[in-house]
Amino acid sequence: MGPATGSGTSVAFWPDADIFDTIDYSFAALAKRFREVALLNRGLSISLTDERPPGGVRSVRFQYPDGPKDFVAFLDSESGAHATADIIGFEHEDTRMAGTVAVALTWHGVREERIRTFANSVPTPEGGTHADGFRTGVASAVNTYARERQLLTTEDADLTADRIGHGLTAVVSVKLASPEYLGPTGGQLGGATVHDCVEQAVQTYLGTWLAQHPEQAAAVVARIIHRNRPLPSSPASSRGHCGTDAYPARATLGI
Repeated sequence: MGPATGSGTSVAFWPDADIFDTIDYSFAALAKRFREVALLNRGLSISLTDERPPGGVRSVRFQYPDGPKDFVAFLDSESGAHATADIIGFEHEDTRMAGTVAVALTWHGVREERIRTFANSVPTPEGGTHADGFRTGVASAVNTYARERQLLTTEDADLTADRIGHGLTAVVSVKLASPEYLGPTGGQLGGATVHDCVEQAVQTYLGTWLAQHPEQAAAVVARIIHRNRPLPSSPASSRGHCGTDAYPARATLGI
């Protein structure tokens, strides 16, 4: 420790070999988690330094000016997906849930849906009310846009959240004063108010983006509708066979 011009807290932790299976820190695991926290908190800078290697110190620093939007770009770069529209992002505070919601999303050319959800920067691998509210809000905004632009006929049913999720990559992060968790592991977020607040925020902000970006919006929604159109019947389908492209893979994860 050396002289400092400000104040702060230094925390030292030594794992107990009688309690933990391993007392060796994984640089890769720590770097992954610190990157995740930095991506969720726009502008936050986190540095990680490992002084153990005999060949010299190794150090990394994470800082992302666009937060969750950078997270979505990072996820798509990992998967090799190519976004077909801009990354849409917003942050919204709602006193009803005593917290904020930050969302980023885009659509790309593959069929898999990837939604990563977090509560207070902690992954919620089982999803929860924030994830459900997000998907409902997206479906509402897309269907409203499609109806207003007459991209859906009166005979067409509304597009379902599952179908709208084709090719969707998203990060949903809520920060709550008093989060409610379901189950013993805390992997699923509860709270009906959270669902309603996230749904309304997503519907409003995504609806505004769709209206302000007509060319991109028309391309995204047209692609979704095209994927929802029923395929012509064939002798093979009448015998009960189904193609391998019937349903996309979907992962609602916390990382």
